[in-house]
Amino acid sequence: MTAACCGVLLLVAACTAAPDVALAPLADEAACSTIDWPAEVSNLPAVATTPDHPSVSAWGNPPIIARCGLRAAAPTEDSCVDVDGVDWVVRQLTDGTAAVTYGREPAIEVLVPQEHGPVPLLLPAFGAAARSLPETGRHCS
Repeated sequence: MTAACCGVLLLVAACTAAPDVALAPLADEAACSTIDWPAEVSNLPAVATTPDHPSVSAWGNPPIIARCGLRAAAPTEDSCVDVDGVDWVVRQLTDGTAAVTYGREPAIEVLVPQEHGPVPLLLPAFGAAARSLPETGRHCS
């Protein structure tokens, strides 16, 4: 087998492997251990994650990744939007967008690769999961 062929095989294997997701500091909180993630996001089916933990989930390829268990977001100058009654702090990353629930602890973080389009259009899928988390009393202003 040539080196170029091996490189292609490694690339394919890497693209189909379960995404590695770092557990958030509060991942073992009861609210995150029982969170009800959506079955699909924007018609993308759920995919396995590493680790296989109830506080994390992913959909599609490249994966949209969600994890529960972040500490409540502090006030920020980043964009804050209300989507179906849930406040989210949204910030651009070099290769996509991150959205973190605001006014909830533990908080949910959703990481969306740029291939999947504007993150606010995907956030309604996470509404029920986000609304299940305890509120801190903070809201977007």
